[in-house]
Amino acid sequence: MQYLRVEKEQYVATITIQHPPANALSSKVLKELSSLLDDLEHNREVRVIVMHGEGKFFSAGADIKEFTTVENGIEFSKLAKRGQQLFERIETYSKPVIAAIHGAALGGGLELAMACHLRLVTEDAKLGLPELQLGLIPGFAGTQRLPKYVGTERAIEMLLTSEPITGKQAVEYGLASRTVSEVKLLAEAKKLAEKFASKSPISVRATIDLLNAAKPPSYHDAVTKESDYFGEVFESADAKEGIQAFLEKRKPYFKGE
Repeated sequence: MQYLRVEKEQYVATITIQHPPANALSSKVLKELSSLLDDLEHNREVRVIVMHGEGKFFSAGADIKEFTTVENGIEFSKLAKRGQQLFERIETYSKPVIAAIHGAALGGGLELAMACHLRLVTEDAKLGLPELQLGLIPGFAGTQRLPKYVGTERAIEMLLTSEPITGKQAVEYGLASRTVSEVKLLAEAKKLAEKFASKSPISVRATIDLLNAAKPPSYHDAVTKESDYFGEVFESADAKEGIQAFLEKRKPYFKGE
């Protein structure tokens, strides 16, 4: 593993994203994560997973530089579908996955965190989906999971302003379970994981499956539509301007084209 580190202790596996400086979720990071989930699912010594980011961030989002190598909207849509499938797998994973969030969980980073079964955050962490700032849209089911946690009105505000909320607000909105000091964040996540791990894996697996059965029938059609729009929007002049502006660290100028 080049971008992930895993440590196992008392039925708990801690996955640490180590892709400095922002723990960007490149296709290589996501491929490693998928492979690691394969291994851990069949490991009887692991009952709960804690997801964490090394350094200053949980994950500041997708690897935007990688977007410049995508040739067309169809390929961009396929990229979204691969991310959606991985995050859907996390949400329906047979073992609980806890996200321990510090620094920032933005874009794909927040979409990863929302796919986890539970989130602990530091009070000053930044959580948001800023894709519209780049002339893009969320592509890893962010448009579907965010309103489930915060409600439609707050989701609209977060998406259309592209402004992040704090960890404290995330708890108030229902996006996170509780705030924890950064010093204690990982320890508290592991302590909670150990409580989960003390339960019967059979009953835990059944409970997760039942909770996922509560998804509305329209969910899967909606994420398919999201990935289609993801590719369509990518081919716009505004998207190319937004990506270029991000890489040049300037404000984008959108023409609606």
